[in-house]
Amino acid sequence: MGLIKAVTTAAGRGLGDQWLEVIEAADMSDKTVFTKGVPVRSDGSNSKGSSDIITNGSTIHVLPGQFMFILDGGKVVDYTAEEGYYTVNNSTAPSLFNGQFQDAFKDVLNRVRYGGTNPQKQQAFFINLQEIKGIKFGTPAPVNYFDNFYNSELFLRAHGDYSVKVTNPLLFYEQVIPKNTDHVDIDDINEQYMSEFLQAFSAALNAMSAEGIRISFIPSKAPELSKQMQICLDEDWKQSRGFEVDHVGVASVSYTDDSQKLINMRNQGAMMSDPSIREGFTQSAIASGIQAAGSNTAGAGTAFMGMGMGMGAAGQFMGAASQTNMQQMQMQQQQQMQQQAQAAAAPQPQAAAAGWTCACGAVNTGNFCTNCGQPKPAPAAPASWTCSCGTVNTGNFCTNCGTKRS
Repeated sequence: MGLIKAVTTAAGRGLGDQWLEVIEAADMSDKTVFTKGVPVRSDGSNSKGSSDIITNGSTIHVLPGQFMFILDGGKVVDYTAEEGYYTVNNSTAPSLFNGQFQDAFKDVLNRVRYGGTNPQKQQAFFINLQEIKGIKFGTPAPVNYFDNFYNSELFLRAHGDYSVKVTNPLLFYEQVIPKNTDHVDIDDINEQYMSEFLQAFSAALNAMSAEGIRISFIPSKAPELSKQMQICLDEDWKQSRGFEVDHVGVASVSYTDDSQKLINMRNQGAMMSDPSIREGFTQSAIASGIQAAGSNTAGAGTAFMGMGMGMGAAGQFMGAASQTNMQQMQMQQQQQMQQQAQAAAAPQPQAAAAGWTCACGAVNTGNFCTNCGQPKPAPAAPASWTCSCGTVNTGNFCTNCGTKRS
């Protein structure tokens, strides 16, 4: 009974595998990196064929941005990255529709020995060569960044997204894709590489810090950051696993509280080094004190009395500060005026004198030849012409009647 069933199954599956197939990649989303090729069957006429047999003469359709390869017994026997239609002509699965009757019947008889199952396994797989975008990342802990402008070690948190691209499909399949799987999205394998990405992200930030890039410029330095990430992950990802970081986009950068205080302190110090800003701050402080005195609950008179008592010391300080600011502003104005005067008094470059060639062959710029002492020839007199009215002229118009020179 078992023998009859095996023969029946072998015949049914063997004949089903003789149909020529049209194979395309299974559904691929923008996050899909690997998927299996599936037969395109619209009418369901061939429902008994094996799932892992590619009949000789079948057609495989490869779309742009796809890398297709064929496995036969787990070994890559052919591949292509060029879009188009390809006919399978090296398959070990014979086809009745190709006239290979003898081999086809041998294949059916051979299946009887394996209970109706074909011992061979042929599969077509597709790898996405397009840029895989929108992979989210965020630093779980603050990353240190030494900023030369602030001259301090700052700490930041960054969030954004990055994209990857497969550069060596066969190496990518061998090292990254889990075996015995038919479909892989980037989210299925990204977790194991996220820690490596964040380590490379920190190294890329350190490289940008060494180049003197200010910490506030990081969101606008996406190309430089992507390049640094490629350098950091070249050996681990590109050379060992066949894919690389393509782009890195930093959506937001936030600082720790201590770093933010240092940044504010540095910015405030830079502003207060300008005497005009300091003078405005001084005048604003005096005006705020007078306004506060007028709103005193004990009455403006009491407030101004107390204010007058304190103005002996505070007023002297404000006056001294204001006087210092004004002196520095005057010094800056004097320096600017001196620089403008020096620029105006500086000798202007003169045009080089036109040279002339002496009869002895020497080229000169002065009035006498430096070789033989001959004087510079006088300029030739303009040619004269006679107008129709009889007047002799040298210009372009007649001095008698105004007629234009012909």
